[in-house]
Amino acid sequence: MKTEDFNFNTGVIGYPILFVLSIWIIFWIEIRFGFNFSDYGVLPRTLEGLRGILFSPFIHADLTHLWHNTLPLLILSAALFYFYQSNAFKVLIIGLLLTGAVTWLLGRPANHIGASGVVYMLFGFLFFKGIVAKHFRLIALSFIVVFIYGSLIWYILPIDPKISWEGHLSGLVVGTCLAFLIRKGVAKPERYNWQSPDYNPEEDEFLKHFDENGNFIESKPIEKEENSIDIEIIYNYKANSKKSKETD
Repeated sequence: MKTEDFNFNTGVIGYPILFVLSIWIIFWIEIRFGFNFSDYGVLPRTLEGLRGILFSPFIHADLTHLWHNTLPLLILSAALFYFYQSNAFKVLIIGLLLTGAVTWLLGRPANHIGASGVVYMLFGFLFFKGIVAKHFRLIALSFIVVFIYGSLIWYILPIDPKISWEGHLSGLVVGTCLAFLIRKGVAKPERYNWQSPDYNPEEDEFLKHFDENGNFIESKPIEKEENSIDIEIIYNYKANSKKSKETD
């Protein structure tokens, strides 16, 4: 990604909406036709539970569970596609699969379902990548993420037996690792003229509008070139020598 290469297109909001919409459609199918997809969640250290690595983010226990994941998933994924367009799909797909795989390895023997692991993965990636990139816009995004979703950090601890803290912790670890591992395609901060190593303040057009006391000068004084030649223009008025003739 080039310097300050941020641009808004339909994919920035389109892909996150499509992702969230697919989760809601699956939940609607469960309610409408009486299905129960909970068995397709991550069941740690079982062959059957491996399918949950792919399916679990799209399965939710109830409407409250789904709603709590919808808004942060939409906002964080939109931020991912806006600031990291060239890496967005890579982060989302690899992060989703790795989060499920780590949960499968470390989780309790229960069906782990929900997109909260992906939310924590996005949270970890956006926060730490903003700091690693040393870009003021991305750092600002990181602090916004912490300000809005900072309370998420408590749910990586086993404070509620009904919550898959293993999935949350797995997502945060995976997102943090991706933030340090993915280096290409990240926007670099804009470099100004005064940050250049060969910068000469005497040649700066902006600084020339200030005198030695720091006072602003609206118009720069016109400097006379050393080899310039002064041209003097002399105007001579010559009267008409012909006399006008009078008619009778």
